[in-house]
Amino acid sequence: MNDAPPPKTPAARRSRSPGAALAALAGAQFTVMLATSIVNVALPQIRTGTGLSDGAVTWVVNAYGLAFGALLPAGGRAADLLGRRRVLAVGLGLFAAASLAAGLATAPEPLIAARAVQGLAAAAVAPAALALALAQFPTGAGRGKALGVWGAVSGAGGAGGVLLGGLLTQAWGWPWIFHAVALGTALVLAAVTVLVPPATDPVTGRQGAGAAAGGRFDLPGTVTVTLALTCLVWGLTTARGAGWGDGPVLAALGAAAVLLLAFAAIERRRPDALIPPRLLTTGRVAAGNLLMALLGSVWIALFFFLPLYQQQVLGSGPLATGAGQLPLAAANMLGAALAPRLARRLGATATTTAALLTEALGLLWLSRIDAHGGYLTDILGPSLLVGLGLGIAFVQLTALAVDGVPPREAGLAGGLVNTTRQVGGAVGLAVLTTLAGSVTGAATAHGSHLEALTAGYRAAFAVSAAVLAGTALLAVLLARRTGRGAVLPGAAVPADPAEARVGHAV
Repeated sequence: MNDAPPPKTPAARRSRSPGAALAALAGAQFTVMLATSIVNVALPQIRTGTGLSDGAVTWVVNAYGLAFGALLPAGGRAADLLGRRRVLAVGLGLFAAASLAAGLATAPEPLIAARAVQGLAAAAVAPAALALALAQFPTGAGRGKALGVWGAVSGAGGAGGVLLGGLLTQAWGWPWIFHAVALGTALVLAAVTVLVPPATDPVTGRQGAGAAAGGRFDLPGTVTVTLALTCLVWGLTTARGAGWGDGPVLAALGAAAVLLLAFAAIERRRPDALIPPRLLTTGRVAAGNLLMALLGSVWIALFFFLPLYQQQVLGSGPLATGAGQLPLAAANMLGAALAPRLARRLGATATTTAALLTEALGLLWLSRIDAHGGYLTDILGPSLLVGLGLGIAFVQLTALAVDGVPPREAGLAGGLVNTTRQVGGAVGLAVLTTLAGSVTGAATAHGSHLEALTAGYRAAFAVSAAVLAGTALLAVLLARRTGRGAVLPGAAVPADPAEARVGHAV
């Protein structure tokens, strides 16, 4: 057998430039996050252009989030088994095609179907891109910087979607929000093809295969958890309009609970489980996902309520509303860039706690908005605090959720942390919109319509601040746990130092 090393291929030469590969992969993450929020400011125009009813218009948002959240675990596992670069490329191609179809839709059904396919594709793109990005920086300070970039583009995608959606809607009409996403996705796919080398299996050393090549796909577990998450997210999003006592809502939430119990039972018995129980005891994965779910519960709601306040109360147009998100996006990117440096200097626990409290302070400030206020007096200052805290916290909790995970399961871990953020966001948005609606309804009898709307938004921001303050306290308590060891990155030495250095890098 010839043991001489194989000649360097173009892919091998490209692997010497991990920064370029990271830029292409970050572009994929930005695109996924952009599609989450880009439709928000264009919903009135979309409703008029496609004939959507008032009740159905929310499904332009929900169809994407439902498919995305429900299919993320399957997308992460598929990336590990079939090859992350291959799954990423297929996902980006499907995402571009679905975006183009959404822009061409002239009726409600094809638009909502295209948004669901977008979500399906995003469920393949997000975990595969994160796993490939982590593979470019296996250990050391470089991984902390990579996660900083990931946090920056994730937050910028959410805020940038509002800006781009407003700009395109006002300039060329709502179909262009989808055409622009399709074009951008095609460019990202080209960049990934050129700049991202095939993944190398850490066991066999072969390129192109999934990191867990040779494993089997857990079909019973995949079907069960996908149905469970579908029922859960559908029930929560429908409860916003139908109410928590609605029969179908209660049936969906009950089915979700039963299916999740069945999923747990299935996973304990299968050798190739979709989410192996051992994964939740690896490193600090369970703690990271719990805290990320709580962060997600206010993250998505923030980008839902803030544009509504700007448009419905302050009277801002789509473009002005989008431009108003720029300071938040800039602060988010700054926080994500500073997160690794702050963690090395202050410690991971102190950095995470301070970030969560900073964001909570910004949301508490937003809870004082006025029906007769203005952007400079009511939004700018708190947006800077929220963006800064969000950027730092997202980087730290992403690092925490993949800490100690073996390379062969990086795609699964990436899918899991995205799932908890999406499901947490669905729960938070359902609860907060119900709360805001109740407060607005009660306030309508005592004041003007604008004052009643503002009261509802204030209540949502105040509860969001309380949730993040509680999350900060929980992070401290988890870090002080004994027996199993501390749970924040850098706080404990993992069982296998060769496989678990994420926390020490950030």
